[in-house]
Amino acid sequence: MNPDYRNKLLLLSPAISLLSWLGTPSVAQPPDGFRPPSPLIDALDSNEDGEISASELKNAARALRSLDRNRDGQLSHDEIGGGRPQFGGFGSPGGGRGGPPKDQKILKDFDADKNGRLDANERKAALNMLRNLRTGGSRGGRRRGPQRHGPAEKGLLVSVSDVESFPEATLYDPSIVRTVFLNFDFEEWESEMAALKRTDVDVPATLIVDGKEYPNVGVHFRGMSSFDHVPATYKRSLNISMDFFDGNQRLYGYKTLNLLNSNGDASMMSSVLYSHIAARHLPVAKANLIKVVINGEYWGIYSNVQQFNKQFLDEHFDSSEGARWKVSGNPNADGGLRYLGDEIAPYRERFEIKSKDKEESWRALIELCRVLNETSEDRLVESLEPILNIDGLLWFLALDVALVNSDGYWTRASDYNIFRDRNGRFHIIPHDMNEAFKDGRGRGGSPLGGRGPGGPPPGGRGQFGGGRGGFPGRGPEQGGRGGPGGGGHGDATLDLLVGLDSDRMPLRSRLLRIPELRTRYLQNVRAIAGQLDWKRAGGLVAETRKLIADDVRRDTKKLTTWDDFEIAMNDKPVEGAASLRNFFDKRRAFLLRYPAIQSLPETDEAREKADEVSLLKGAPVVINELMASNKKSVKDSQGRFHDWIELHNRSDQKVDLSTLFLSDAARTLRKWQFPKGTTIEPGQHLIVWADGNDSQSDGLHTNFKLSKDGEAVLLCREFEGELHVWDQVRFGPQQADVSIGRTGEAGFVRLSKPTPGSTNK
Repeated sequence: MNPDYRNKLLLLSPAISLLSWLGTPSVAQPPDGFRPPSPLIDALDSNEDGEISASELKNAARALRSLDRNRDGQLSHDEIGGGRPQFGGFGSPGGGRGGPPKDQKILKDFDADKNGRLDANERKAALNMLRNLRTGGSRGGRRRGPQRHGPAEKGLLVSVSDVESFPEATLYDPSIVRTVFLNFDFEEWESEMAALKRTDVDVPATLIVDGKEYPNVGVHFRGMSSFDHVPATYKRSLNISMDFFDGNQRLYGYKTLNLLNSNGDASMMSSVLYSHIAARHLPVAKANLIKVVINGEYWGIYSNVQQFNKQFLDEHFDSSEGARWKVSGNPNADGGLRYLGDEIAPYRERFEIKSKDKEESWRALIELCRVLNETSEDRLVESLEPILNIDGLLWFLALDVALVNSDGYWTRASDYNIFRDRNGRFHIIPHDMNEAFKDGRGRGGSPLGGRGPGGPPPGGRGQFGGGRGGFPGRGPEQGGRGGPGGGGHGDATLDLLVGLDSDRMPLRSRLLRIPELRTRYLQNVRAIAGQLDWKRAGGLVAETRKLIADDVRRDTKKLTTWDDFEIAMNDKPVEGAASLRNFFDKRRAFLLRYPAIQSLPETDEAREKADEVSLLKGAPVVINELMASNKKSVKDSQGRFHDWIELHNRSDQKVDLSTLFLSDAARTLRKWQFPKGTTIEPGQHLIVWADGNDSQSDGLHTNFKLSKDGEAVLLCREFEGELHVWDQVRFGPQQADVSIGRTGEAGFVRLSKPTPGSTNK
């Protein structure tokens, strides 16, 4: 045994001697204030009998190493569980019931050749240790969740030649459904990955996408309830590290894939729709659908959701420098940003830092909590403004409730991301989007619900589809199910002011008590209600159904039935049906009838939108498409990537643009004028580069740039000495290399395939 760890074991012997007492069923309550070191129990008491036997002591050094999460050779109070509150509820001193689960750091212990990963023999040794300690997966290696249902049928056999390739499309293009192939070199991949679930060890595989092979990617199961509640042989969520072996290996520019099993979402559309709606207002993960084949066997449709990492931050912020945290959805988590004192330990239990672990970052997070919770209401906004993006937060809160995210902040004070940028300002960003758009428990279910008809027979090869193609905290005005406290799921009548009396959720309860912020929040909800118009969203749902219906029918691993899918995706409203259409119609009607929404004053944006519609009826030239974050998509004539604006002449006459202006400021409409002699032919498109350098003679270049954080672009015409707005477009935060374009009744939508100079698709 390593001497350092032997010494630590001796120091911990008083705690170990208590293990027998702790495990005795007859003891109903621990002594007041006592908090047992549960990670220590889990690690050492492998047979769960409450005692540490001689054979278990033989494994003590290795078990203690697994608790040393930061690999500093010491076991801190936090690492042995001293900072984890074990008893009492959310209102008790010291906090909530547990925090983010910590992976066991075992890789370094078994990485004999020190190459940063485990080969087959090294993994075998690690698995033997885990079996001895019985800490693979959940405590004791036991997988929680339903057990009564039999194993899933074998999936359809699929080869690379059976599927369509899309090498020109971006990774998150919503108009296609790619197929990804994962090939492991052994048959026991599922049981091995399940045993390694709660560790830092990935299993190697070969990935094939669009006919191209990517060797030695790292794969592990991800998720909490979406793993624990899903039996073996059924669809579980996957995380794929492209850079597992080769640090430079990427898939269409991305180094991580999150493939989610859409647990409880029969439509499989929740993440895609949430991302689609939220992207107009704040930074959010991109999402589309993807098919997965493992060792030649079809495993079904997955949600392909962008990872919250430095690449994500680079797309949405000036720099990825800063600190980022994931606020875990561990059952009954307590990550609402309550102030828990100045010690770091209780915050570590609730917030999982994903960037470099610096004390400075934790101190800044603690200060945010202190200001948020202890500043008087009359000074709260001015105190928070320098350290918190309040505008983005209000959009986050509005989306969370308007879309009824039953895994969101409003109900569990968890399941979101935090980013502190290099200027010291915090941003609140959505994370788990899979549990939205439900009317009550709504769409969902589990494998216990049975299999839907239409699945293929076990094995065999066949045609594989192509891819294109009330609780406390209820608000004062109205009712509606759900509420804070770790249990409310909500429905289409979820109150907009839910949680205003809950100190677990100070982002809501403190900020939305301030009249000015509550009004802005409600205005955001009203804007989101407009996006819930089925005329706008129904087209995306219908097109997606066409893309995936045949493959959902063939899926033997799915977690809900074919009938559930059919109902969820039904384009027509059906009374009592758990469908997206029913939710959109009911939720939109509820939001627009909400008294506080109806009493809102008309905003400048609403009046400008009405003006825009009337002006557009007679304007021959309109803004047709724009890109405010062009990193590698479209080059100008000098070979550089700049923001751009596309105009379209929708008339049958040539139009002289010499009297037209472009601006990004309503108070400065004459900001940039088209050069004399500039014309646009009927039906044609014209690109203007918004690069802030209008001195260039090659092409059209404005004297302003577009903001990827969102702003307005106005097209004005001078007539008889006065300026008249011909067209204007307002947009929120933009994703890198994704444009927004006008597409008929749907208005402006994201275009993952920009179409400068041609018709938007």
